[in-house]
Amino acid sequence: MSPGVLRGVDRAAFAVAFAGRLRRAGVAAGLTDVDDFVRALAASPPDSMSSLYWAARISLVRRHTDLAAFDRVFATIFTDPPPLPRASRSTSTTDGRDDRYVRVPGDSDASGSGGGLPWATLPPAVAESPERDTALRLPERRPSALTGLADRPFDHLDPAQVTQLGDALRAAVVGWPTRRTRRHAIATGGARLALRQTIARARRTGWEPVEVVRERPKRRPRRIVLLCDVSESMRAQATAYLHLMRAFAVVADAEVFAFATTLTRLTVLLRHTSAGEAVAQASAAVTDRYGGTRIATNLRALLTSHHAEAVRGAVVVIGSDGWDSDPPDDLAAVMARLSRRAYRIVWLNPRAGAPGFAPRVGGMAAALPYCDRMLPAGTFQDLLVVARQLQSVTCTDGRKWPTLTPAPRIIA
Repeated sequence: MSPGVLRGVDRAAFAVAFAGRLRRAGVAAGLTDVDDFVRALAASPPDSMSSLYWAARISLVRRHTDLAAFDRVFATIFTDPPPLPRASRSTSTTDGRDDRYVRVPGDSDASGSGGGLPWATLPPAVAESPERDTALRLPERRPSALTGLADRPFDHLDPAQVTQLGDALRAAVVGWPTRRTRRHAIATGGARLALRQTIARARRTGWEPVEVVRERPKRRPRRIVLLCDVSESMRAQATAYLHLMRAFAVVADAEVFAFATTLTRLTVLLRHTSAGEAVAQASAAVTDRYGGTRIATNLRALLTSHHAEAVRGAVVVIGSDGWDSDPPDDLAAVMARLSRRAYRIVWLNPRAGAPGFAPRVGGMAAALPYCDRMLPAGTFQDLLVVARQLQSVTCTDGRKWPTLTPAPRIIA
């Protein structure tokens, strides 16, 4: 080896013996780890005790619980080792020990032949300056700020934390499912013969179809329409829901609406480049925020407006707790109409994750039979699950989600 800590030492023998000492101390150092250690010594010969320490630790330690045993074995071997006798490797010392092995202080196994670490050549592996105490320690990994906020209710978060969660939601929505359209496009390896394009190209070869053109159906992103309840009962969740809907408005080109007593379109406002500015402008645009709730009236207004065509074949997401001042029969009628036009209906309820929850509110019980899925959305972790669930709404086998079994319609 090149000049350094282990001058003239056989790397393979040293690594095998060191791994054996570690295994006797309880460290699971396998053959693959030993091979990694030998390769590390060959790629970067250690020039100090610190570099040797880190090369061995990175290669041989795989579990955090093995660090204490590794440090103890390393300290036993490399703290003031006695000088190696410069006799021939075939001779033995006067006390019966083979000089091919370095005697290690405090090692009970070193009393006999083969009890220490073997060296193929001289001189012994002694560091020029002890640097074990100055070896850097890896810091303990701590949970991120987002992990600490994952299960905290929205009403316990300050505006800065809500904005941070909005950025995380924007990063979580990375893809959106597509649907098959009736149009076709030329594609290599397509399953369908493009007859018109094949005949057009055959004009160049005397009407002989030398080049066969194939096509496949075009795919376009599945439409998504999101409606957020901003009434008084949804005060704690409204801002967080707007951040979720902004993520889909930016990534999936979604149509976003807010409702309390009237319906307000927020699609253009929520596409602002700044998440905080987008939510602030959207909040200012809703004139009836933190007022009453008329879910049936607002859904009917959506279906009779010029935005009704956006609902056809789309995934409709409604974020509300189900409290409604309209009669439950009106909500059931408009939900039935919405289910015939939409592809999926997903209801986000902030109280659905509570223990013992049952949709007994009149509005929620009336709307539940027409929902494909109801998801809890009371914490930031719930919203991350919602983002993943909404990105898997298109089933590969063409079947719809299992319909929820409606609860007894108890009017509160």
